[in-house]
Amino acid sequence: MDFQINLTSAFFVSALAEYWYIFVILILLGFLKTPFFKGFMGEVIINITTSLFLDKTKYHLIKNVTLPTEDGTTQIDHIIVSQYGIFVVETKNMKGWIFGSPDKKMWTQTIFKHKTRFQNPLHQNYKHIKTLEKVLDISPDKIFSVIVFVGDATFKTPMPANVTYPRGYIKFIKSQKNIILSETEVRKTIEMIDSGKLERSLKTQREHVQHVKKIVQEKRTR
Repeated sequence: MDFQINLTSAFFVSALAEYWYIFVILILLGFLKTPFFKGFMGEVIINITTSLFLDKTKYHLIKNVTLPTEDGTTQIDHIIVSQYGIFVVETKNMKGWIFGSPDKKMWTQTIFKHKTRFQNPLHQNYKHIKTLEKVLDISPDKIFSVIVFVGDATFKTPMPANVTYPRGYIKFIKSQKNIILSETEVRKTIEMIDSGKLERSLKTQREHVQHVKKIVQEKRTR
């Protein structure tokens, strides 16, 4: 018995030494499929697109904002502050066909014959906007909701102008041409968001994730 165990261990060590790169590739492929990596890549794409196509002197990007709410926290991917308004950006890194409409609570992702339902991102972003309204004490007509799908996703139903892809998101922001905030209000808004947001840390992220899981569980039991 001991001989068989030793033989198996020796074989495993030998295989690991010779084919270590295969194990590394398998681990890497698994990591690439995690929600963490998808979220990270979505953030990178939006950061690069914003940097390349929006004037930094006019549009001020604030990333990964976690704000306290009455029942926990809410996390906003990106906020862009400008004289043309405040844009609250929710990023979705998804592939496949996307079916949905503004009034439906759930949307559908279809990959071949497999269908997955997910929360309407417009509704998800609504909580972000209401929280921001309260923090800034600002009227809702100065805040715009933007949903950006990155990755290999294709809309199979008509979507409003504020549900789009990375280049379309730039077009939507630039379509807002009326000045509704003074330069002083822009600076004050940035300061208020920075002072009102929770410090980014593993503890903050963990508490937010736990809060989101609790909400999802409550919805499932209703």
